[in-house]
Formats: sequence, C-alpha cells, structure tokens
Amino acid sequence: MAQSAKQRRRELARQHHDRQQERRAAEAARRRKLGLVVGGVIVVVALVMGTLLVSGALGGDDDPVAAGSDSDPSADTATGVCDYRAAGESAVPNLGTPPAIDPAALATPLPTTATLTINGAPVTVTLDAGAPCTVNSMAFLAAAGYYNATSCHRLTTSASLKVLQCGDPTGSGSGGPGYEYDNENTDGATYPAGTVAMANGGPNTNGSQFFLVYGDSQLPPDYTVFGQITAGLDVITGIADAGTDNGSEDGAPITPVTLDSVATA
Repeated sequence: MAQSAKQRRRELARQHHDRQQERRAAEAARRRKLGLVVGGVIVVVALVMGTLLVSGALGGDDDPVAAGSDSDPSADTATGVCDYRAAGESAVPNLGTPPAIDPAALATPLPTTATLTINGAPVTVTLDAGAPCTVNSMAFLAAAGYYNATSCHRLTTSASLKVLQCGDPTGSGSGGPGYEYDNENTDGATYPAGTVAMANGGPNTNGSQFFLVYGDSQLPPDYTVFGQITAGLDVITGIADAGTDNGSEDGAPITPVTLDSVATA
C-alpha cells in the first residue's frame, strides 16, 4: 500500500535522524582513536622567544588533535563533581558509566594503588589523589573486568618518547568505554620514567586508554597524570627492549603484550 505524504515525511525524518546518529558515532570513534605520535623536543633558536616546542603528542589518529571538542568541560569544573559523558560505543557491551562522585565529599576513600598484571608479571602503581575522577574511572573499569586479557597495543621507543600504551579491548587504538571525562592534574605535568597517564583524543576526552612511561619523555602537559609505577618498571623496559613489530620507533610491540588484569585497592 502506498505511503501517505505524512508517513513519507516521518520516514524521511527518521532516516535523517539515523544518518545524523551514524555521523556522530563515527566522529566519536575517530576522536577515540587514541594513539602516539612520535616526536622530539625541537629547539627553536630565536633571539626574542627562545622557546622549546614539543612536537610529540598522544592524540587521535596520527596527528595531535586540535583543541576543539564536542564535550562540555564546564560540566564538572563548576561543581567539582566527576562528570562522565557518553562518547561513542563501548568496546565492552553493557558497561555503563562510573558512579558520579564529589571528590571533596567522599563517604568511602578512593583506591590508592593499582596492580597491573602484564604478561603474568605484576606492575604496582601508586594512584595520585590529584586525579580522583581518573582513579574512580579506573576502579570502575577494573571491577567490571574491562581490562582483563586486553592488549597493550602500542610502543614508542624514540629518544624523547618512551611509552607503552594499553587500555583498549579492541587492540586497535580506537576503542573506548563509551564515555569520556575531563582532564585533571595536568597543571605543570611532566612525564618522567614511571609516570602513568591517560591517553586522549583531544582536550577533555579521557576514556580507558592509558600509557606507561618507561623512560623520561618530553610531552606537553596535556595528559592526566594519575599514578607512578613503584614496582615492576623492569617489566615495561623489558618489553621496550625487544622493540616494535615494524622495526620503527612507533608500532605494536614485537612480542605480544597482554594486560591480564587490573586490580585496585
């Protein structure tokens, strides 16, 4: 039976809505494609400025991501409440989001340590109280088993950027938990060996991917520092010593690296 004009309009409106949703999902997936762009510290000789420009970044796709973001960073800065916003599809179905918390009024203290078991070996991380939203998210994902048996998919070995990146259950570098939240603990942040920080796809797009710094690295203070490795750094350096699967300074580890589990306490 032929559609009425009204039915046709409804159908066209539904198709338009579906196309919008697909585009939004694709854009969110693109922004969640977290990666590492190997770069060094470029010394700019200038009589007036004498500045150091850092070209290495952890960002989306293969280039640093522009400052623009669909997220609303004012959502939690005004209230102090950790705000976890929907962003793309979760790499693990039916995950949900962490419980919203007000770090200044916690009934139960947040975890202070995390144990990452990597290729069967423990890596102990002391969690930073200066990043409560990140610690809360990490505890939520760990309790949900989100990280269990996932790969650490990217390794960089340049002189200025020495990190192992983990936290994507898809192993592609584009997977995330289906939510994002704002940067924290970045004021004056540096990334010496032992630092644990969040990868992101631009400002205020933290999700589940993080990187372990195994050698002093030069990065702008754009990545939330949420912990320090206190035991097991040799596990990461051993992985790095083997190099990447493509022989370059940026690629998958030549020996597959599995994040067996993450436990917080």
